[in-house]
Amino acid sequence: MKIGFDNEKYLSMQSAHIAERINQFDNKLYLEFGGKLFDDYHASRVLPGFAPDSKLRMLMQLADQAEIVIVISAKDIEKNKVRGDLGITYDSDVLRLREVFQEKGLYVGSVVITQFSGQNSATLFKSRLEKLGVKVYVHYNIEGYPSNLQLIVSDEGYGRNDYIETTRPLVVITAPGPGSGKMATCLSQLYHEHKRGVRAGYAKFETFPIWNIPLKHPVNLAYEAATADLNDVNMIDPFHLEAYGETTVNYNRDVEIFPVLNAMFERICGESPYKSPTDMGVNMAGNCIIDDSICREASNQEIIRRYYQALDGLLDGTRLEEEAYKIELIMEQAHISPKNRTVIAAALDTAKETGFPAAALELEDGRMITGKTSDLLGASAALLLNALKELGGIPHDVHVIAPEAIEPIQRLKTSYLGSSNPRLHTDEVLIALSMSAVSSKEAQTALAQLPKLAHCQAHASVMLSQVDLRTFKKLSVQLTCEPVYENKRIFN
Repeated sequence: MKIGFDNEKYLSMQSAHIAERINQFDNKLYLEFGGKLFDDYHASRVLPGFAPDSKLRMLMQLADQAEIVIVISAKDIEKNKVRGDLGITYDSDVLRLREVFQEKGLYVGSVVITQFSGQNSATLFKSRLEKLGVKVYVHYNIEGYPSNLQLIVSDEGYGRNDYIETTRPLVVITAPGPGSGKMATCLSQLYHEHKRGVRAGYAKFETFPIWNIPLKHPVNLAYEAATADLNDVNMIDPFHLEAYGETTVNYNRDVEIFPVLNAMFERICGESPYKSPTDMGVNMAGNCIIDDSICREASNQEIIRRYYQALDGLLDGTRLEEEAYKIELIMEQAHISPKNRTVIAAALDTAKETGFPAAALELEDGRMITGKTSDLLGASAALLLNALKELGGIPHDVHVIAPEAIEPIQRLKTSYLGSSNPRLHTDEVLIALSMSAVSSKEAQTALAQLPKLAHCQAHASVMLSQVDLRTFKKLSVQLTCEPVYENKRIFN
């Protein structure tokens, strides 16, 4: 993979900058962590070289100073809100996050249930956590939040919330997803700390948008595309421009809420430590881009991928038209179109030539591999095998999986498992390849090429099955699909 981002420099700069921010206050900083603390694959796609677990590794460098507080909204518990990327509910993800952090040697101090107004499911979840030995605190709905400052910053507002007992100078506030109440939790703690005579601080750690690169840089535009469903918009920070005469980038929600936050700081602490939303941030990612052209191209590809995800979602009913329209506008701002994604034309041309679904994959060195539908294999399975052969230097006419090894799998699918499609999916092909590797050197060679598929671009001329989508995702292949079903059935 071509590298455009210095991950080691990022880890060093980021941990040092957070430590410096802690020292600005009474050795107590509440750090709101936006986005994902680990598995940040969006960042790794638009900033090639950024490790998906970079933020977690950075925190591990501060492990002796940090404790983690996980926040979840009672409203999200009540409606069984699900993480789209993992398919698990937010309350289940709280348990998963806690275990992952602890396995990495990070201290998880407690869980906070926010926006509580007597929801029975939230009460049951609190009881479940406490039986597991987890400290649980409750924060309540405040009428008129966030504009009713007189009530919010009072004993009937933040003062009514439980005070979260913490023991370390850096308190990281994280959550399963957006809208969980991370910022409100931080501000509530500032109020309680101030009443106890502690001058605690607040800062925000958001990777995107990156504040010190241009507003319309593809990396920042890719963030807009990724959050098109939330209607986030990147914008120049007017408060920073007025205070310092310096142009920086932020996004609409932080800019809109800043006057209210500033007033809260003044009421809680007597004065605000910040003059702009940008001041609140501690993100150093922009300083670690080492090849701008690589990051631009990676981000342009991400924008186009997001566009196809929106189109696919329109077809299966999971996305709205507005999301696709917004990403179309973002593509115009980036001066790109689907024509900039070369695998699309390769897949569609092959499909047109054969009259059946096809797929294409571009290797890191620019070689284009295609796969077509046959009696034995679906297009994506054929593509996978062809790519592994090409990478392993195996002649195309050599069978790395013997046809007689495929036939029993087809019989199992159609005769015993009730499938009407005898062609092998990608996961079934990989299992067959693994079995063939016991006795075939060619199969062993092909199997060893799998890691080289990571970060390759691919496109399919039809919507793939969930099985195939998951396989490509596990292989870190960056896939798009035409918003077309292979057949005209409503139920697929």
